[in-house]
Amino acid sequence: MNFWQQLPKPCFVLAPMADVTDAPFRRLIAKYSAHRRPDGTIGGPDVMWTEFVAADGLIRATPEGKAKLMADLLYTEAERPIVAQLFTSNEDHMERAAALCLELGFDGVDINMGCPDRSIEKQGCGSAMIKNPASAQAIIRAAKRGAQSEAGGIPVSVKTRLGYNVDQVDEWIPALLAEAPAALTVHARTRKEMSKVPARWERLQRVVELRDALAPETVVLGNGDALSVADAAAKVKQSGADGAMLGRAIFGNPWLFHPEKDLSTVTIEERLHVLVEHTYLFEELLAFKNFAIMKKHYKAYVNSFPGAVELRTALMEQSSAASVATMVQAFLADHSANCALTDTDNR
Repeated sequence: MNFWQQLPKPCFVLAPMADVTDAPFRRLIAKYSAHRRPDGTIGGPDVMWTEFVAADGLIRATPEGKAKLMADLLYTEAERPIVAQLFTSNEDHMERAAALCLELGFDGVDINMGCPDRSIEKQGCGSAMIKNPASAQAIIRAAKRGAQSEAGGIPVSVKTRLGYNVDQVDEWIPALLAEAPAALTVHARTRKEMSKVPARWERLQRVVELRDALAPETVVLGNGDALSVADAAAKVKQSGADGAMLGRAIFGNPWLFHPEKDLSTVTIEERLHVLVEHTYLFEELLAFKNFAIMKKHYKAYVNSFPGAVELRTALMEQSSAASVATMVQAFLADHSANCALTDTDNR
């Protein structure tokens, strides 16, 4: 079933980000962005992505290595629809990895053709695929083969950029649309631009025009600089895209996709309790990973309130969920006492 055709328009989805949108954080996003829609369904991000996973590793790794990669493919029912993002330049590995994702019950497979990391590009993957459209097309076809079975299948989508060194929309995007991906997410910058310039959402208008002419069923999503769902909605309206992908705005804000909550309405206590919950989940699900991964989240959770700098500095020295919890509890107790004193002084 192609769930992409069932989504509301505009739709707002969660970006795949390495060491950020991992299983622990996605669980929190699903929990804290949940809300009851008018039709009775539970809302949150309209689609979630896993972090990108090396298809080569899934096929060739040792049992121990594969087990670690499989941890990146953990998900819960609350995260649906959930898409597994893969990368490889090897057709056989892509086909077999897509088949694995089908077996694991994912709702879709996405192919990363936009990551600018040089170690990924050296493998002919990520943004490097923009320089090799024929290989990109072959990888899409391989993913489609793997994502099908006699009982049905799951849709294949692609995430990419406007071009490599320069804007190549009129050459690159038609090459992808020729393979009719179920969805196409376009980060509105080139690989060379990275995130150094504002995202050019106006170029999504041309992507949509090409989609309408070449692959009318493909859902087009824009990506880049969306600061909130409201901001993303404005960018979608400007561009004519079917939806938007939000990435950096999720840092420290698992409430991002909740229509009635934002960080201005979340108390310091609630924010810090979620930080502790996040840390325990990380320790439970990804104990083999470096605890330092959590510290980028601490930078996002702990800011813009009295004492934040001191607490954040102290958290950077911790290496376990228990020590983080103890530190947060002490901070909140002190914070509560100070608030009580202030309240008394104001009477």
